[in-house]
Amino acid sequence: MASEDHPLLRATKVTRCFGKRVGCRNVSFDLWPGEVLGVVGESGAGKTTLLHCLSGHWMPSSGTVSYGDGKNGLTDIYEMAEPRRRYLMRTEWGFVHQNPKEGLRLRVSAGANVGERLMACGLRHYGEIRKDVLNWFHRVEIDQDRVDDLPSTFSGGMLQRLQIARNLISKPHLTFMDEPTGGLDVSVQARLLDLLKGLVSELDLSVVIVTHDLAVVRLIAHRLLVMQQGEVVEAGLTDQVLDDPQHPYTQLLVSSVIQA
Repeated sequence: MASEDHPLLRATKVTRCFGKRVGCRNVSFDLWPGEVLGVVGESGAGKTTLLHCLSGHWMPSSGTVSYGDGKNGLTDIYEMAEPRRRYLMRTEWGFVHQNPKEGLRLRVSAGANVGERLMACGLRHYGEIRKDVLNWFHRVEIDQDRVDDLPSTFSGGMLQRLQIARNLISKPHLTFMDEPTGGLDVSVQARLLDLLKGLVSELDLSVVIVTHDLAVVRLIAHRLLVMQQGEVVEAGLTDQVLDDPQHPYTQLLVSSVIQA
């Protein structure tokens, strides 16, 4: 865990280009332990590109992403040895995809999907792993009798809860979420959001959450970045940005929700 002297995650002028097209440009911020940062904007604003750069999946074209491990201060994640970065991604970091099938292994049981994270952390005792897995099934409201079923037999909402359990069972310091409630029915979204809010608070997680839904960030995020055409056009405390937007684009986003 990061110390009080430096943030858990620092983005400095992060830019990612795809040929001549800019995915994101000059994005900078600090994320502190226990903080939830929301990133909002319409489709194509650069939110997901930024998230993949922050989470070690796509190397930025320029700029740096640094992680504070509590021992050696901030370290550029793209200067880490590849095994070290992959280990962090399996243990201290989580990544919740919009499509849960991208974050699960569909040919192994639901329980094995969740237990794999504990094995990556070094646990080997089958009984203890299964006990923790069953506990997490209860926490994310999945019937424990489903532990040996394949994910292909689960509904969309259950798959997303299973993916959340898979990511959080190792008690990561940092979790990235890409539209975690997207594509779900409204009633399922509401239950999932309540679940996420409770787990984030209980585990004191640091989170970067990408969404186009302002209601999601209103409920869960402490701070907010508003992106347009790859750039951050407004940033601040979530309630402050949403209640008193300063940039015309943010004003348009907020007004569209009010009118709807």
